[in-house]
This record gives sequence, structure tokens and C-alpha cells, in this order.
Amino acid sequence: MTPYATRRAHLISQMQAKGGGVAIIPTAETAARNSDADYPYRHDSYFYYLSGFTEPDAVIVLVAGGNNSPTIQSQTLLFCRDKNPEREIWDGFRYGPEAARTTFGFDAAYSIDALNSEMAKLLANSPALFAPLGNSTKLDAQIQGWLQAVRQQSRIGISAPTAMHDVYTILNEMRLFKDENEIALMQRAADISAEAHNRAMRFTQPGMYEYQIEAELLHEFRKNGAQFPAYTPIVASGAHACVLHYNANNAQLKDGDLILIDAGCELDSYAADITRTYPVNGRFSGPQKALYELVLAAQHAAIATAIPGKRYSEIHAAAVRVLAQGMLDIGLLNKNTVGTLDDVIAKKTYQQFYMHGTGHWLGLDVHDVGTYREATLDPASEGQEKPWRHLQAGMVLTVEPGVYVRPAEGVPEQFWNIGIRIEDDVLITDNGNHVLSQTAPTSVAEIEAMVRNK
Repeated sequence: MTPYATRRAHLISQMQAKGGGVAIIPTAETAARNSDADYPYRHDSYFYYLSGFTEPDAVIVLVAGGNNSPTIQSQTLLFCRDKNPEREIWDGFRYGPEAARTTFGFDAAYSIDALNSEMAKLLANSPALFAPLGNSTKLDAQIQGWLQAVRQQSRIGISAPTAMHDVYTILNEMRLFKDENEIALMQRAADISAEAHNRAMRFTQPGMYEYQIEAELLHEFRKNGAQFPAYTPIVASGAHACVLHYNANNAQLKDGDLILIDAGCELDSYAADITRTYPVNGRFSGPQKALYELVLAAQHAAIATAIPGKRYSEIHAAAVRVLAQGMLDIGLLNKNTVGTLDDVIAKKTYQQFYMHGTGHWLGLDVHDVGTYREATLDPASEGQEKPWRHLQAGMVLTVEPGVYVRPAEGVPEQFWNIGIRIEDDVLITDNGNHVLSQTAPTSVAEIEAMVRNK
């Protein structure tokens, strides 16, 4: 059984636990860029997670029999484009329903043109519909049409589903825990991305432009088989590094500046997400080195906390404590006005220089799905904030502390316009963690050597 078939079976079992029903998971639609040119197509992550199928105009339908519907037989169905040799001349290969059924292990496959008629049949007497609720106005309208078609048969004893569930809620929890195949892909994506960062360091020199460094990243991604960047790369030199989502990437690199690169590839649909910061001329200045080593110490503390049993929030807390203490020690924060370390943390004064979280889930999406807080069934907790969830083996997340110093009154000028972030991809293991992106160096000595020696 393929990983995709295993996931479909698991989703069906989750549906059966809720009484059974029919689930529908569509892929992404194509999107026009301008005139008759489309954006590069990228399938929907949920759809791909359950199928491995990458063509547009496709839908997965899963039927799950339950205790309330013993006559309904569980089955996996795929709706996709018909085989069309003429269109293949223009657009490339199409599987067609029958080849797709056998290749991707579905029980049956139909033309996408048959979706409306077949769904009206499948939903007849089904106890529930599992769908991505509110995600697509087009799908919502289709669902209303299918339900109306079933309701019109009530006089002959056919009933429509009486319950609706958000199928993404189930899939989010499934996707949060990576299997061996996913981990292997993510390790390869991290390896390619780490080497792209290394290549950028070797190519960087004063006078170049940010987009030239971006080109080196993209070259390394594609050369090694990655299909896309996982997100628009950030190549931010000098003051641009203090803009968290800067992506103009068009400034000239200046001698004495730092350059912050946040970039990762997407390989076979799985993302890497790495950030490195280094000196354009290959040598950190005193203030740059002081801030860099502070961020690196915060990252080490955060990664050491990313182990099974710790709560997700403890990673951020570990980074913040190191950063806040460092801000006091080097004078970014004035002890006489902000108070003690505990005061800085309690009042979040550190957010002047560190205003984002310390990471996020990573997987098929660069900001991957999965809740960060635990579900609770305790009625007494209604309306209260849910506790942060505990880390478990199989989760993959980023750890990315930073410091961003914009010019401001009371801030030492030597630190102005310095932006630093260090980000790695971390797999939680049974006994601790494994840094997937560790082949991209982070120490001052390693970075300076790589940039200077090319």
C-alpha cells in the first residue's frame, strides 16, 4: 500500500469514528496570470497528501461506512480530466480516469464532468458530508446543489446528510505528524536549500545586487531537482534586513553591510525554510558580531528546548529569555528605564527588536497546518485559552529567532539598521531532535571562512 493509500484509509477510519459519510477534497484551480498566460500550476496540498496526483481539475471522494450506515461500503474515488490526445499536444500528458485509478490506487475513477451527477448519488442516505467548509465559494455552491438534488428525493424515502464536518480539521492533525517518506523528502529539501545558502555565501561580494544572489539560490534549487522555491526568497542587505517580509531584492550590496537570506526550496511538494545572515565582505564588525552571536545563542537555547514533552510555547520562551538578557547586556535596552529581565519579558519590551514568533510547523506548506494549542473536552474550560500543545516525535518545525534594530531615540547608533535572523528546520525525534538544515553553517568562524574563501 502506498503512503497515499494508507492516508486515505486512515481518513476513512476517522470518518467512521464520527459515524461515517462522504468526504470531498478538491485540488487547486489554475489561475490566470495575464492575457492567456497562467501562473505556474501547483496542486492543493491536502489533495496531494491523499493522492500523489498533480493534475488540475481533480477531486477525491471518500466514502466511509459507519455504524449508522451499515449498508454503505467504504470506497476511494478519483474524479479527473479525461484522456485527450489532442490537448496533450498543447498541455502535456494526462492520465485519464482509468490510468489514474490503477496508478494511484483508487477503487474507481470517473471523468471530472461526472462529479455533479455522481455526488448526488453518493450523498443519498449518507449520514454526513466531510468537506473543506468555507474554503471555496465554488465548492460551497456545488455542495448546495448536491444537497438540494438529494432533498428533492425525500418523497421516495431518500434522505440528505444531516451533519457536516470540516474535513481539514481531521487532515490537519494527520499532516502534523510526518511519516518516513515525508521525512526523507524534507531532509533532501533541506540539504538542497542548505547548499543553496552555501552557494550564496561563496558568490557574495560588495557591488553585486540582491537579485544576483537570489539567482544563485534558484540555480541551486533547480539544478538539484527542486520544482519551485517554497516561497518568494528574501535577499535583504543592510537596512532591508529589518523589513521582515522584504522581497524587492533589487538593492546593491555594500561593503560593511550584512545580508539576510530567507529561502528554501520545494521538492516533490515538501518545503524547506532556512535563514542565514552574513557579512557581505566576509567579516563581521564588532556590533554585528555581538548581535549575531546573541541571536545564535537564542537559537541554540530554543533548539535545545525542542524535544518531546516540552510545550510548543517553551521554544519561544527560551529564545526570548536569551535575547532579552542580551539586549540588556549590550545596551539595546536601558536597564535604568526598562527594569529587570523579568520586567522586560513580562512587559514584552523586547518586541521593539524581536517582534515575531520563534517558528512554525513545516511540511507540504511552508507555514504548515496543525494546531499549536491542545484540544480540550472539559466543559469548564469553555471560553478559556487552550494550553499550548506538547511536542511529539514526527513533528517538523522551524526555529528562527532574530533581532532587528531600526534607528530610534535611545538606541545606540552602532546597532542601527542591523537585521539578523537564523532559521533552521528541526525534526522532533523520540529522543530529542534532529536539525535537518545543519549543513548550512551558523558559527561566525565558519561563515566568515566561507564568504572570504569563496
